[in-house]
Amino acid sequence: MAYQTINPTTNQLVKTWPNHTDAQVEDALASAHRLYKSEWSKGSIQPRLAVLRKLADLIDARNEELARIITLEMGKLIGESRGELQVVAQIARFYADNAERFLAPVSVQTDQGDAWIEHQPIGVLVAVEPWNFPFYQLMRVLAPNMAAGNPIVAKHASIVPHCASVFEALVTEAGAPKGAWTNLFVTADQIGTLIADPRVQGAAMTGSEGAGSVIAAQAGKYLKKSTLEMGGNDVFVVLEDSDLDKAVEVGTFSRLHVAGQECIGAKRFVVREEVADAFLSKLTAAFKAVKIGDPLDETTTLGPLSSAGARDGLIKQVKAAVSSGATLHYGAGVVDLPGHFFEPAILTNVTRDNPAYFEEFFGPVAQVYVVKTDDEIVELANDSNYGLSGVVFSKNIERAKSLASRIETGAVWINTFSSTAPELPFGGVKRSGYGRELSELGIKEFVNQKLVLVAKA
Repeated sequence: MAYQTINPTTNQLVKTWPNHTDAQVEDALASAHRLYKSEWSKGSIQPRLAVLRKLADLIDARNEELARIITLEMGKLIGESRGELQVVAQIARFYADNAERFLAPVSVQTDQGDAWIEHQPIGVLVAVEPWNFPFYQLMRVLAPNMAAGNPIVAKHASIVPHCASVFEALVTEAGAPKGAWTNLFVTADQIGTLIADPRVQGAAMTGSEGAGSVIAAQAGKYLKKSTLEMGGNDVFVVLEDSDLDKAVEVGTFSRLHVAGQECIGAKRFVVREEVADAFLSKLTAAFKAVKIGDPLDETTTLGPLSSAGARDGLIKQVKAAVSSGATLHYGAGVVDLPGHFFEPAILTNVTRDNPAYFEEFFGPVAQVYVVKTDDEIVELANDSNYGLSGVVFSKNIERAKSLASRIETGAVWINTFSSTAPELPFGGVKRSGYGRELSELGIKEFVNQKLVLVAKA
């Protein structure tokens, strides 16, 4: 597996990064395990929280520099990179401010005596993370687990090695000791060996369904706790009483954010028949208005895909959908630029026997479905292998809330796009994975919730 920085805007190789040897991997794991056994993990939480506060300050202070690194390496708009880093700093501060309370002992009412639950670290974790939010994904794992006292060895995606190495350097600069967070440029086989090692107690993974199943199988084989956040095929429901202009504005943003390479982006627009023609017309106009180009140009509204493979795979998916009966309503034309660009597209008339019905399109491709009833909305929304997030647009909040309760996902957002915040749990059901990150739920995924009881006299 080659770890390479290739600028998606120019398709030019910037740098190749050497893989870590088995000896280096062993050194990283040994250092992490020693740290877990030390006062750093077992003692006062305050030194760990101080690192998180310092890390947040460093990220804020270097926002522009770090944003350019993200954009040049994986292609998202410079404004999107700045926004990602703002959230990254917020996550670090959120756990610095709240982790001590989250991990405080909790009393248990029982007739057996005086009982409480303590929250203690469990040991070294392996993290396997994706490229689409190259700092956010790492912080989502680091912040709660550093606060809890779990050291981490991390494998980032092979197309963002610069981001991976810079993040590790920031953690070190913030005062973390050796072993707290170690970046590894390793193969899938080396990750399998790490998970099997008795010094490792858990694995956290965000990425593709295929990679997730491998991680889960290895963790299960060796009885290790794991969390998985994988794909999504999120619905964006538009009811007939919606503010259509607002729904189109938000839906366009959600589908085209990070060039459509977002797990919680709107994928399937499910629209009531009464407003379907008007919605499709407005959505098409919004897609046509996109300015494709250099993501460092502040006026660009759609940058390249992350890699040639991502672009070529998306082209293949769209062609397969059309050959199976879908209508290419708009887009997917050739973009005459040197990088990995893809013209945004809209598919209609996607039937259940079309492979596209169940697939995740990880790029700027929208599917539009027309339904007659709210029951059809729920049936279509839940007829999916995934269950990560979703959106309902309606002026009738009680009706929207009722639909939200019936949709099988990890989250539903009403009258806005699916997003993230440090205090909100993130995760899904079905093939979207299991477990939660962020919020109080996230910090308790990899801690020992240990009962202590003093018997009645």
